[in-house]
Amino acid sequence: MLNQPLTVLKGVGEKRAQDLASLGIETIEDLLKYYPFRYEDIQERQLAEIQDQEKVTIKGIVVSPPVVNRFGYKKSRLQFRMMQDHDVFNVSFFNQPYLKDKVEVSEEIAVYGKWDAKRKGLTGMKILGSKSAEDFAPIYHVNKAVRQSVLIELIKQAFLDFGDQITEILPLSLIEKYRLLDRKSAMFAMHFPKDPQESHQAKRRVIFEEFFLFQMQIQGLKRSEKAEKNGLAIDYDVQRLKEFTRKLPFELTNAQKRVTNEICHDLKSPQHMQRLLQGDVGSGKTVVAAIALYATMTAGFQGALMVPTEILAQQHLESLNQLFDPLEVTTALLTGSTKPKERRVILEQLAAGEIDIIVGTHALIQEGVDFAHLGLVITDEQHRFGVNQRKVLREKGYLPDVLFMTATPIPRTLAITAYGEMDVSVIDEMPAGRIPVETRWVRPPQFESILEWAQKELAQGHQMYVICPLIEESEMLDVKNATEIYEQLQSYFSPTYQVGMLHGKMKNQEKDTIMEAFKENQLQILVSTTVIEVGVNV
Repeated sequence: MLNQPLTVLKGVGEKRAQDLASLGIETIEDLLKYYPFRYEDIQERQLAEIQDQEKVTIKGIVVSPPVVNRFGYKKSRLQFRMMQDHDVFNVSFFNQPYLKDKVEVSEEIAVYGKWDAKRKGLTGMKILGSKSAEDFAPIYHVNKAVRQSVLIELIKQAFLDFGDQITEILPLSLIEKYRLLDRKSAMFAMHFPKDPQESHQAKRRVIFEEFFLFQMQIQGLKRSEKAEKNGLAIDYDVQRLKEFTRKLPFELTNAQKRVTNEICHDLKSPQHMQRLLQGDVGSGKTVVAAIALYATMTAGFQGALMVPTEILAQQHLESLNQLFDPLEVTTALLTGSTKPKERRVILEQLAAGEIDIIVGTHALIQEGVDFAHLGLVITDEQHRFGVNQRKVLREKGYLPDVLFMTATPIPRTLAITAYGEMDVSVIDEMPAGRIPVETRWVRPPQFESILEWAQKELAQGHQMYVICPLIEESEMLDVKNATEIYEQLQSYFSPTYQVGMLHGKMKNQEKDTIMEAFKENQLQILVSTTVIEVGVNV
């Protein structure tokens, strides 16, 4: 019944229905859910308790006749005086001369406006009459065709005529557990709250309902996807995997063991894996990825790891090779800088199944890159790739399992909401021996003290990143900003310490050379814009 057109309401004809449709209101339900964007507190106040520039409603007796003064082009000021408990104050209305007829001496009225304590006056916004409102006035987004007063009356009428048809959709157990308003009460209080507390409770219920319905849709999609799409059951060699993890040069943290078990369970399952692996920089996501890739390889499938930059791709390949040594695992690197002859060989070996694990950038999703048996796709810093880019890589195999990795800190509840179609694993423990990160906020005038502190750190053989802020409107402004900081640091630290600079306008080979120099401690200070990637080792 709530999906009926607005014309069922008294006083709504075709013309008014069209006007309301311009606001996106076409049905009774649309009208009931067209919530105000703010409220005006129009409860009466006493002069003694009002703060300067506060918007308030003041009730009093008119003690002087209203006078309209005109000035400029079509401008006017209506003035009169009111008295509340023997306190007299001025009232002014600008460009509303017609209100003069609503003001009479000795009449009691309530005026809503902004209080000016210095001149003891009220700049009026509206006259409420002798009866002051007892609640908060809703303010809606409207246009010239639909006035606030008309919209409010229609909403009140809709509640009178159709309020009993608002049915509850949340389970009673959730309403009781989270102490929520019932649906009808919440919808009414969204429009006409008695006080700020009721307004807060109404918003809380409406927001909860929206998230609940969203999650219901997500869970429905997940169930239907799992029911319709059977993925690969990667029957990896358990003994070989245990031997591999046992021979790692370090002990896995409990968090790494937990997420590894979750991922390996997904690999074994015939259901299609879509899992988000979240962990801070240095938490050990790479070794978890290596274990998953190795497990995939022992079952006769290939694995692919796609990263956003060539620097990161090279680093991941080196890390994987160190972990897989001396096991018989064939790895390869494919990036935009791969030479044509080397690329042809890699593509042939990949298509023939001679490469077990390939690491690469966007080059992995180019045409002509074919796999013999792609079983697992891992995307590092997944937010750096578009949905279509990730989809292209997945489609290079038959429903391969997918693991997304990110170092971006996302609260678990938000991760489940934002990535509702995925399962979420979190590495919430750092490996033993990691130095805790210390964060300090320093005002710009104290920059000199930062340089003094940095000099002490550099003297101990440490290195320093200086990341310049991103100016999204112009990459050239980013470069200019980085260049200024670079020159400032050079004049301060040279020749004792070497300073390098990275920015987005550099060629890949230049970036690699500078990163390698920083990695080898030939540069002690590196100034950069946004090309430093999360997870780059130095």
